[in-house]
Order: sequence, then C-alpha cells, then structure tokens
Amino acid sequence: MLKGKTAIITGASRGIGKGVAELFARNGCNIAFTFASSVEKARAFEAELAAYGIKAIGYQSDAADFNAAHALVDQVLKDFGNIDILINNAGITKDTLIMRMSEEQWDDVIHVNLKSAFNMTKACLKTFLKNRAGSIINMSSVVGVNGNAGQANYAASKAGMIGFTKSVAKELGSRNIRCNALAPGFIQTEMTASLDQDVVKGWVEGIPLKRGGTTEDVANACLFLASDMSSYITGQTINIDGGMVM
Repeated sequence: MLKGKTAIITGASRGIGKGVAELFARNGCNIAFTFASSVEKARAFEAELAAYGIKAIGYQSDAADFNAAHALVDQVLKDFGNIDILINNAGITKDTLIMRMSEEQWDDVIHVNLKSAFNMTKACLKTFLKNRAGSIINMSSVVGVNGNAGQANYAASKAGMIGFTKSVAKELGSRNIRCNALAPGFIQTEMTASLDQDVVKGWVEGIPLKRGGTTEDVANACLFLASDMSSYITGQTINIDGGMVM
C-alpha cells in the first residue's frame, strides 16, 4: 500500500512507533526513524526493517529541538530523496496529581509531546508543499480526548495535538496535504507490561471489546491514513480504544 514512499517516524525504536515502522516496511515503505539513546538497538532495528526489501535508517535526534528537527529532515532528504509521510509519535509521560506536579514536569511533557509535532511538521512542509502531497499523522491519546486524573500535563499535550491537527488540516488542505490524529487507548506495550496485573484487568473489564489494544491495531490505522485509501480524510481524530470513549 505504500510501495516506494518514504515515512519519517519519530520515537520508533519501541512500542507503537516500532509497530508502525514494521507494518509500513512490510507494505513497501522506506523508513526514516528517530531514537533517543540506544544506537546498538537502532542499528539492529534498521536491519530488521531492511529485511523487507526497503531502505531504513535510524537517526539519533531530538524532535523537540527546533534546529535538530530541521537538520534531521535535511539529512533524510539527502539520504532518501523525498518525504511522503510524517508520523509525530515521540512522547513522554511524567504522571502525578496536579497538586504535586512541578513546573519542570509540566514543561518537559509539553515540550517533548507538543513542540516536537510543531517542529517536525514545520520542517517537512517545504517538501510537502513542493510535492503538493503529504500525509501527517499525529499520535494523540484518549487521555487528550477525555482527560485523566494524574495526567494533566500529558492530557494537555495530547489535546493540544488534536487542535494542532485540525488547524494544520485547514491550512494545508488546498495543497493536498492531509493531517489526522490517532487517539490510542490502553495499548499493550513494553511500558504496560510492567503494570500491576490487577490494575490492567480492571481497565480491560471497562473496555467494550474486553481486551487491550496491540501496537498492530494502531499501526493498521496509521497505514490507512498514510495510504491513498484515505485520500478524502483530513482533520480527523480516530479513537483506537476498543470502545473506551464513545
């Protein structure tokens, strides 16, 4: 579905980002991905992706740094020749109740989660405008839709991404550049695997589909929004949550 296209995926060395990169590679997409620290793991992941017959390069880069984001996009263009898809997936959590939340905890989450989406979108725009085509996918969360106690900073950043998505879609739609958001619910990743199983069971029981989501559930929605199958869809937020939010 994405044969010959090139995607930038931020924060793709684990979890949802990794699942998206794998599915895109299986569908013929060249992958430029960012990672934070482990060079060795990134090189191994490059080899895994390249085994699907596509080009894959990992870049140690901080999407929340404006200049670093622009330097990354310039390098990707040199290495791949073009960019068709941008997935703003990089994100962190620093959860605590608002009465205990420090200014640093607030600023760090907003900076990484929200500013990185602006930086990367801005950096890719010149290419998308020249091509008169592009698909931008912003990874929000059901917490950005509904809010959640103990996650005011995370909720604000993910709600901000939804507003950002709608604004970008309205600004760039006339140039055939689409922008959509995904709002995953309880997705089973390395992070959730360490949670107390009784807590997880309680969450699952509250989900109409009675299971947690997988990274592939999110990746499938990403694949749809990145492909030409969704060519008339922009400015939307799709909840991938098993019916948690209705």
